[in-house]
Amino acid sequence: MTTFYEFSATTIDGGAQPLSDYAGQVVLVVNTASECGYTQQYAGLQELYQQFSHEPFSVLGFPCNQFGAQEPQDNPAIADFCLIRFGVTFPLFAKCEVNGPGASPLWQWLTKAASAYPQPVKWNFTKFLIDQQGRIVMRYEPAVEPFELAADIKRLLHRD
Repeated sequence: MTTFYEFSATTIDGGAQPLSDYAGQVVLVVNTASECGYTQQYAGLQELYQQFSHEPFSVLGFPCNQFGAQEPQDNPAIADFCLIRFGVTFPLFAKCEVNGPGASPLWQWLTKAASAYPQPVKWNFTKFLIDQQGRIVMRYEPAVEPFELAADIKRLLHRD
């Protein structure tokens, strides 16, 4: 069985990042965009990241321009925007596609038929919660605010 940890991704500054570096952590994977009606969720994602900063937990942002061309900026501009506007310190990755034949291998795995949630991403700020074994345990659609995920994250961290 394939797990999250078998993939790698390109960081927003162009480096290679094996996702096995997050082994044993609860990970929230989010496709993001800077010109979307949900863009304010960056603040909530940062709050989650800070709330669980002393736990084995990470938020990983993957900018995407596939939905309404709402992420037209290049990677350096995206990184600056996220830091300046929302104080984002969680890891950001290079702009990628999340659907279709150009989707990165990670996103193909997240949305394929063998996934727990086998459907294409519908819009920006779709969220996938990954457990400590690298399995997808929850998928949240864009309208679900980051603070609404706290109970599920606590449960996975065994902090009921």
